[in-house]
Amino acid sequence: MAKIHHFSLVDPSAQLADDVVVGPFCVIGPKVKIGAGTELISHVNIYGNTEIGERNRIFPNASVGCEPQDKKYAGEDTRLIIGDDNVIREHVTIATGTIQDHGITVVGNRNLFMANVHIAHDCIIGDDTVMANNVGLAGHTTVGSRAVIGGQAGVHQFCRIGEGAMVGGGSILVMDVPPFVICNGNPAEPHGLNIVGLRRAGYDLKALNAFKAAYKMIYRDGLTIAEAVKALDILIANNERVARELKLMRDFIESSQRGIIRPKNA
Repeated sequence: MAKIHHFSLVDPSAQLADDVVVGPFCVIGPKVKIGAGTELISHVNIYGNTEIGERNRIFPNASVGCEPQDKKYAGEDTRLIIGDDNVIREHVTIATGTIQDHGITVVGNRNLFMANVHIAHDCIIGDDTVMANNVGLAGHTTVGSRAVIGGQAGVHQFCRIGEGAMVGGGSILVMDVPPFVICNGNPAEPHGLNIVGLRRAGYDLKALNAFKAAYKMIYRDGLTIAEAVKALDILIANNERVARELKLMRDFIESSQRGIIRPKNA
């Protein structure tokens, strides 16, 4: 049976695994499901049609599954799904989806959301991301696995941040950030590859050189997106070791609806 502090309110219809720990002054709504090993420290509010996986830790004053901050929202039964092993720190807000999109907000596994992070409606977050204090994601944002977003960065609605990308603190994103790219500024500009992150992920010198070649094609060779895509196809064919990652970069820039970030002098 879940361990629920006597100062907390849990709707009888909520589904909590047997070893869930609910600290004092928490409120859990009727459509909430919480998986094994998850702990709510105290003063946590969980609303809506929200499913939380296993071994998550949620800190005081977090609001999870709150209604979308969208004037078009009219009380529809939209969803929030959170995976396993996430750390959700103080005052984090995560909204459910809206019917204007797919009706669901999704958070993957092993993410760290530091204090005051806001994840708006219909966002899709991968695995192993880090969002530092006061990061704000507008609605419909997509963040790839292992991306890092620095404190107080703001992300425009519908933007995409690619796998392994790094966004500098205080940056303002209004366009897409390709995978493995570092950016900073207002508006954010590209500043090379996330080499440290790639090395930590175990990529060798040959792989790093392939990533550098891809970055050069996208940003330094004066190619259009269509031309860069063709050049990347050749690079992918000659680099089997990192073909998946290079294809990820290729597909990302080809499918971008908002356009990718560019240097100011480009």
